Amino acid sequence: MSGLKVIQLLPALEAGGVERSTVEISAALTAAGHHSVVVSAGGRMLPELLATGAQHVHLDIGRKSPFTLLRVRRLRQLIAGADIVHARSRLPAWLAWLAMRRLAEPPRWVNTVHGLNSPGRYSRILTRGDRVICVSESVRRHLLAHYPDLDARRLQVIERGIAPDMFARVEAPPQVCRERYRAEFPQLMDGRLLCLPGRGTRLKGHQAAIELLARLRQSGVDARLLLVGVEQQGRQRYLAQLRRLAQQRGVEPWLAVSPPRDDMQALYAASDLIMQLSDRPEAFGRTVLEALSVGRPVLGWSHGGVGELLQELFPEGAIEPFDMDALAAGANRLLAAPSTAPVTIPYTLARMQAATLNLYVQLCQS
Repeated sequence: MSGLKVIQLLPALEAGGVERSTVEISAALTAAGHHSVVVSAGGRMLPELLATGAQHVHLDIGRKSPFTLLRVRRLRQLIAGADIVHARSRLPAWLAWLAMRRLAEPPRWVNTVHGLNSPGRYSRILTRGDRVICVSESVRRHLLAHYPDLDARRLQVIERGIAPDMFARVEAPPQVCRERYRAEFPQLMDGRLLCLPGRGTRLKGHQAAIELLARLRQSGVDARLLLVGVEQQGRQRYLAQLRRLAQQRGVEPWLAVSPPRDDMQALYAASDLIMQLSDRPEAFGRTVLEALSVGRPVLGWSHGGVGELLQELFPEGAIEPFDMDALAAGANRLLAAPSTAPVTIPYTLARMQAATLNLYVQLCQS
C-alpha cells in the first residue's frame, strides 16, 4: 500500500496525554513514509510536532461555541481525499462527523478515547468511529458498561507507551540528582522529595499531596513537595488556593511549584517518591510508567488506568482511593525502605506506535 494520508484532530497542542500521543503518532507516520496532518489551535508543542515532519493546519476546533460549527466547511475541505481521520477529543469528533456526512467517499474514521468521559450523547460520538482506540482496559470496560449496544469488535485497546531511552533508569540516589536544581528550588534540597506531576486543575489531587506533606512532617519526616505542571496561564487563582492551603497546614516553606517541563526524567530521578492522586480515575497513567522506568517508586490511588498499572507493575504503591491514613502509611513505608521498581516496562512507545499504524493499514485494506 502506498503512503497513507492521516489527519489527526484535537483542540490544541499545549500539554497532556492527548497532545503527546498526537506528536508520537505523527512521528511514526512520517518515519514510515506516510503523510501526517494535524488540525488544532496550535500551542506549546507545535514546534515539536513540526519537527516530526507533519503538516499543521491552524483551526480552532476545540472551542465550545456555536461559532465553532462554522469551521465544518473548512474541515470538510481538509479531510476530503484523506485515508484516515483520527479524532482525539469529543468536539473535534463531532465536527469530523458533520464534515464527513456530505462527502461522497468519506475517509475511514478512527477515534481515541483518552479519558473516562461522562456517559451521554455528547461523549458517545467517540464510539462511532470505524475503530475506537481505548488507551487502557479501564476505558474499554467503561465504554461497554455505559453503551451496552456498542459493538465490542470495533474497540481496540492500545495502551500508551514511553520511550525507555527518554526515561532511562538512574541508579544515583535522589539527593545527588537534586543538586542540578539547587538554584531553582533551594527549598527542596534537603530531606525527602515528593513529586506530583499534573496540570493545574483541582482534579489532579494537589490538595491530597499537600495534606500528605503536612502529615509526613508532623510525623517527623523532613518531606518536601514539588508540584510540576500546576503553574499555568489562567490558573493563577487555583495556584493561590493551593498556596493558602499550604499556609494553613504550615508547610508552605517546603512547597515548590513549576510550569509544565521538558526535563521530567531528571526530576523523577531527583525525587524520592512520585505520586499520582487524581480525584477521578485516569484513563491511563503515563507518569506511573515514566517514574518506574527511571527507577523511582510511585504512590497512587488504585483506580482507573493508574490502578491497573500499579497493581501490575508496582502493587506496593497502590492505595485505596482517598484513604489519607493509608496514603501516609504507604509514603512512610516507601520512604523508609523503597521497593525496587521494575527493570523492564512492557508499555513502550514503539509498541503503541506500531499497533496504531497497523490499525490504520488494516482499516484501509478492509
